[in-house]
Amino acid sequence: MIKTILFILGIILSTIGVILIYDARSITKKVFGFGDQNEATSGLKILGFAMTMIGALIIYYNV
Repeated sequence: MIKTILFILGIILSTIGVILIYDARSITKKVFGFGDQNEATSGLKILGFAMTMIGALIIYYNV
């Protein structure tokens, strides 16, 4: 049961991370209203990469 929950958690984290990497520019335009959006976009891409790696490691060590 716990393996299934961890597997689903890993898939969800990886999916959210990939979405953050892919749509960082549009998310930044919608959510943040300040002038320099390049730093916010870079931050979201880094966060997405970290979430993807954490999700992938959960899946890797769970299986």
